[in-house]
Amino acid sequence: MEQTFREIASSLAATSRSFYARGWAVGTSGNFSAVLTREPLRLAITPSGADKGELSAEQIVVVGGEGNQSEDVVSKPSAEALLHINVVLRRGAGAVLHTHSVWSTVLSTVHAAAGGILIEGFEMLKGLEGVKSHEHREWLPIVENSQDIHALAENASKILDLYPDAHGFLVRQHGLYTWAADLGKAKRQVEILEFLLETIGRLQSIAPERYSVEDRNLKKRSQ
Repeated sequence: MEQTFREIASSLAATSRSFYARGWAVGTSGNFSAVLTREPLRLAITPSGADKGELSAEQIVVVGGEGNQSEDVVSKPSAEALLHINVVLRRGAGAVLHTHSVWSTVLSTVHAAAGGILIEGFEMLKGLEGVKSHEHREWLPIVENSQDIHALAENASKILDLYPDAHGFLVRQHGLYTWAADLGKAKRQVEILEFLLETIGRLQSIAPERYSVEDRNLKKRSQ
């Protein structure tokens, strides 16, 4: 049975507050969406400038397939609505979540020159959709950031097309994007990827001789 807008809005608000509590979307950072209808495409999405730790269902807004607000309400949708729409269209996603954690921000900067981060060998990888073994090699690409939202959305679309098996991507100095068929599964993807990013970041800090950025980049290029 399809969820109502109220149910989806309540789930988005609860997810937002949960991510705030875990330090993944502090202040007004991050944005989260879920598909309401596909024909025509309509998304419920968090508003621009809202405190993610205090977000309520009443603040969730609706956008159409062009990223335009489809209902006359006071709040404006996230400025990154176009990225959410592009992910939905290219991946068939039912929900798109963007966190802005410390580790995703740090690693998207440190690994920017490599164009992505190689993640392999961790048992937690099996929490990603469709992954059955810790031997899975996940390439998490990095998109160059831009204040021009149309340029950023276009760059993200190119990355989505270039890496069809990726479970997410990073925007340099800006955080993580991931998605899934529904909000519950997308929330799990965030939890898994944020865990893996923090693990890699801590390992590189504690034992740089074993987990250097250069070594991981060489592994990716040798694939």
